[in-house]
Amino acid sequence: MDNSQSDNISSKKLMARHGKSFYWASLFLGSNLANSAAQLYKFCRFVDDLADGDIPDRQALLENIRACLNGHNQPASSEIDAFLNLAAKHNIPLTAATELLDGMLSDQTPTTFESEAELLRYCYAVAGTVGIMMCRVLNCKEQRAESFAIDLGIAMQLTNIARDVLEDAQMARRYLPACWVNLTASEIAGMNATCHEPVALAIKRILDLAEDYYESALLGIQLLPFRSRFSITVALRVYRQIGISLRERDFCWWHGRVYVATPKKALLSLRSIVDLIPTKVPSHNKQLHRHLKGV
Repeated sequence: MDNSQSDNISSKKLMARHGKSFYWASLFLGSNLANSAAQLYKFCRFVDDLADGDIPDRQALLENIRACLNGHNQPASSEIDAFLNLAAKHNIPLTAATELLDGMLSDQTPTTFESEAELLRYCYAVAGTVGIMMCRVLNCKEQRAESFAIDLGIAMQLTNIARDVLEDAQMARRYLPACWVNLTASEIAGMNATCHEPVALAIKRILDLAEDYYESALLGIQLLPFRSRFSITVALRVYRQIGISLRERDFCWWHGRVYVATPKKALLSLRSIVDLIPTKVPSHNKQLHRHLKGV
């Protein structure tokens, strides 16, 4: 077994362990595209784990990775070297990767967003950029597909935030804008009964916002190459289900994470077949990106 085969296997194992929804969707991509998608996931997971870890000098390490991506330093690890090779192979814009690092670096200080605009700019940095990179990995030639790919990344990150409110609060992070809920991360982490309803209402609001971006992304999937269209639709449907499950649980965030079981994933995959019917893709709704000016 050569090094590339070994790396593909390890990347897929990592995604299967930590990104179950993405791994499920990748099963419909075919071997070559699935390998590339897994390699991109491995890089994103590497920097995400570094940002969320307990290594004392993690900020310096993230800054060094950012410098590597800008060509100022030599690759500091095999993960970065592998990503640079992937980027060269698929013409991935390194600006998207550096913006991803900017988002990770912003998490190194206590996170307290004041407005919806701050929330959406963060979601673009840590997930919308991944949508751009995934477009290249999937060999999409439609330039306007990137706007819709950004929307899918934003929608998924909003879903992550809604699902992980308690875990994030325990890490001194409050992504729910202060204009929605006037509570500190420590107050949310305390799970006092007086926090239940205001946080639940904010979670409902963030999931309502995510729906706007999911709806846009679903339209834009038609712009992807047919081979990858079904897989991305499955990823959208499965991830969206996390928010639906939160709604069905009446936004009881203090009960911990929700998960999408495998039988449900299979049913959502079958339903995704309908989304393959060709439709005309309208112009992207620019209002969805009104807070992203300058990025």
